[in-house]
Amino acid sequence: MAKKVKKRLSQQQEFDIMKLVLDKFLWIGFLIMGYGLVLLLVQGMDAILSALSAFIIGAVILLLFMILIVKEYEIVK
Repeated sequence: MAKKVKKRLSQQQEFDIMKLVLDKFLWIGFLIMGYGLVLLLVQGMDAILSALSAFIIGAVILLLFMILIVKEYEIVK
């Protein structure tokens, strides 16, 4: 059986792929936080618990985004 040779990516290619993936986390976090803001504005104080939970979930996603960036930066450094 022939051994498959994996193609190695350059640092620039790895960085471009990382930007594409982490950019999606950023958009998802902001969209969830925006959804919480819309809930708060449309439904008023009745939806404060669901709006607050959407804000918290969005903030957690953005925090994970930040941790991934810092971790990847330290590895590349």
